[in-house]
Amino acid sequence: MAIRKVAQLGNPILRQVAKKVGEKDINTPHVQNLIDDLIDTMREYDGVGLAAPQVHESLQIAVMEISDNPRYPKEKSEPVTVFINPQITPLTSETMGVWEGCLSVHGLRGLVHRPRRIRLEALDRHGKKIDKEYEGFPAVAIQHETDHLFGKVFLDRMTDMTQLAFLDEYRRYHLSEEIDGE
Repeated sequence: MAIRKVAQLGNPILRQVAKKVGEKDINTPHVQNLIDDLIDTMREYDGVGLAAPQVHESLQIAVMEISDNPRYPKEKSEPVTVFINPQITPLTSETMGVWEGCLSVHGLRGLVHRPRRIRLEALDRHGKKIDKEYEGFPAVAIQHETDHLFGKVFLDRMTDMTQLAFLDEYRRYHLSEEIDGE
């Protein structure tokens, strides 16, 4: 297990469609070590998720965990979830706006509107099928990480670039709005 260097916006790996992981490859030491490294790296940098391309591995693997995160202090806990070769299906046309940040887009936050409720179909770290519905912030986090597997970052999902802010200004002008109720 190791803390990996996180690719920053501009690195071509972040704009590539990652390769699907073969079911026979999931239990290999390479993939299992990568999953452990993704979890360790995500926790080290206070992320709620991390995708393999962000640590320079072009594979469709991502992780999510929401647990006492200082970047998203009001969100409910969600255990570590590993999702491989994910498919996302929106389950509602209702969206929610979240000021998203990204470990690969250091120092910025942007307001992104995504479906509030989704269905995640994927494989877990043992190759077992996941078919689960998520709502609210966990749904947004899964969509954000899945985007990384298809060469997208949150900036690509923004519809109003006036809602992009450096982290200090986000904290100063927008964080209290979010906590007070939006």
